[in-house]
Amino acid sequence: MTYRERPSRAVAGAVLWTRADVSSDPVRVLPDGCMDLIWDGGRLLVAGPDTQAHLTDAAPGATYTGMRFAPGTAPALLGVPAHELRDLRVPLEDLWPARRARTVVERVAEAPLPGRVLEEIVRGSAADAPELLTAPDAVTAAVLASARRGEPVAVLADRLGLSERQVHRRALRAFGYGPKTLARVLRANRALELARAGVRFADVAVACGYADQAHLAREVRGLTGVTLGELVRGH
Repeated sequence: MTYRERPSRAVAGAVLWTRADVSSDPVRVLPDGCMDLIWDGGRLLVAGPDTQAHLTDAAPGATYTGMRFAPGTAPALLGVPAHELRDLRVPLEDLWPARRARTVVERVAEAPLPGRVLEEIVRGSAADAPELLTAPDAVTAAVLASARRGEPVAVLADRLGLSERQVHRRALRAFGYGPKTLARVLRANRALELARAGVRFADVAVACGYADQAHLAREVRGLTGVTLGELVRGH
């Protein structure tokens, strides 16, 4: 598999990526709190937020182009609550009116550079609220920042002047799961980032707030299905 990505020029925090399969080995997509809009050569798919690693089929010669949205931003841009797509891959025509979906699929199919068309599609969907392209709403941003800090939900709710139940509902719509699960996913991603940078696993556990290295190992395997060592080695 070959994979490349670049920051989107149209949507803040989004990334445009391409993937080309060179073998039939399944591709392990790790949970990261994000959603994607993916062109597989014949369909536009919306990939919802994952709670565990998603194994996707691969075929030599197959190519994919996608836009990965920053956590919490895709639902407002695509008009679909994140929790309705949790752990799913859904054709865009199942989510948008048939004529609209058919038009955008035809545009992508005819484009020499599908990624640019994906940006145009998203930009067009936010025509009535262009601020969605530059930043999430204040509550969504606060939930994300709090989850990255590993802050108790009660502290966040008090700061926002909301109940914990209200915060949970807002998180479900924006991220697909509640603040605690979001924090767990983001922490595991941070741990993997540090481990791939060469930080010793025991030091990764301390830096990311795990009780110990064994706790880190259990959390990573629970979310990804493989060990941290296997992930660092590229499996």
